[in-house]
Amino acid sequence: MRMLVMAVGLVCAVTMSAPASALAATFDEQLATCKACHGENGISEISEVPSLAGMPSNFTLIQLYLFRAKARKVEIMNDLAKDMTDADLQKFGDYFAKLTPPKATGEAADPAIAARAQAAISKNHCNSCHLPDFAGREQMPRLAAQREDYLLKSLRDYKSGQRPGYEPTMDEVMRPVTDADIADLAHYLSRLH
Repeated sequence: MRMLVMAVGLVCAVTMSAPASALAATFDEQLATCKACHGENGISEISEVPSLAGMPSNFTLIQLYLFRAKARKVEIMNDLAKDMTDADLQKFGDYFAKLTPPKATGEAADPAIAARAQAAISKNHCNSCHLPDFAGREQMPRLAAQREDYLLKSLRDYKSGQRPGYEPTMDEVMRPVTDADIADLAHYLSRLH
């Protein structure tokens, strides 16, 4: 498994380092580039790279738009999205939304951590937007069974202001959330079925 992750990471790094003009133009060719990092079935095996399978179409579309506009700065994604049309953004959003979402893997959540995470969820109303099963909806991402390392990074980036949203809700929600809460939430949500 480790070799697979290293191989996929190498393919991803080589693909992403290609000049923009050398990047694929057709949807299928662009999709192959996406799959190099986000996984063949949209389920990532690379640290801090999200699984996109089962994400709401509007979420993926908006994130690609933010990358294209460089409002969200991740150089690899900025380069890939810069020449995408609005129709391309919609097509990618629709494609990943139709894939089977990831399943929680590994051990069940530690009961004490799960209790703290559930308290943080209740206090901050996380399930109001992301839904009680954390499947996401509209422009809110699916969090259930997402990579734990990616959840940690994303929540910390929202908390620090490194990851801008397209509207202020996450900025407001993250203000009172502590790093301990973030660790508990990432642990719990990554194991949620």
